[in-house]
Amino acid sequence: MKLIESVKEFGGYLNRYTHYSVACHCEMTFSVYLPPQAAHGNVPALYWLSGLTCTDDNFRVKAGAQRYAAEQGIALIIPDTSPRGDDVPDVPERYDLGQGAGFYVNAIQPPWDKHFRMYDYVVEELPHLVEANLPLIPGVKSISGHSMGGHGALIAALKNPGVYRSVSAFAPICHPLNGEWGKGCFAAYLGENTALWEAYDATCLVQAGAHVPEILIDQGTADEFLSEGQLLPEVFQAACLQAEQPLSLRMQEGYDHSYHFIATFIGEHIAWHARALV
Repeated sequence: MKLIESVKEFGGYLNRYTHYSVACHCEMTFSVYLPPQAAHGNVPALYWLSGLTCTDDNFRVKAGAQRYAAEQGIALIIPDTSPRGDDVPDVPERYDLGQGAGFYVNAIQPPWDKHFRMYDYVVEELPHLVEANLPLIPGVKSISGHSMGGHGALIAALKNPGVYRSVSAFAPICHPLNGEWGKGCFAAYLGENTALWEAYDATCLVQAGAHVPEILIDQGTADEFLSEGQLLPEVFQAACLQAEQPLSLRMQEGYDHSYHFIATFIGEHIAWHARALV
């Protein structure tokens, strides 16, 4: 871990680091907000997974989350959305495949399989790294995310019951098997066998018996991707109802897919996670 930036905010510090990732076989960049309480002892962590086209910079600049994290005494861990670099495969003409579009899966198809292992990076490598080097309470963490990152947060929690104290999402891609973003990336990263895709689909995981104590989702009713059938929260809601998986799906009238939406409700999400973490 190499510290490349540090800015004081709300009594704590917003830091940025680089390191070599064994999972992704490249240099990775991530940000961490350490609240003021971290100066006096270890604190719990909330992992934030961002959406398509994003880096760690989008959330830390646009969401306004640091104020609420400081109030609650929670660290924010903010990874990138994919591996990057000159040697990392990409499709420059597409925003929904390649760099910026890791989809939080472990790719098994060339040329993606060497670098695009964001599931292992987020669930295994990054937590071990930050817990060994920063004032964090080992193993005390929750997870959230937006859009593609909401998908990542849901599958990380559902595939690892008991690892995360709580999980929430903003406008997540709930059923990528039946959305064009998911179909395009899953076919590239995982191959044409859709049975393999189910392991990274929140709706399929719930239908197969995966269970967590509770899930919180906020979805804007004016979200353009909701009307395009990319997100499918209603399908996930039906699966949760059938499986008796507790879900609070809040349809927020008039809100879109942007960070204006996230900034409006991020304080409520962090307070919700704090009840499980602090």
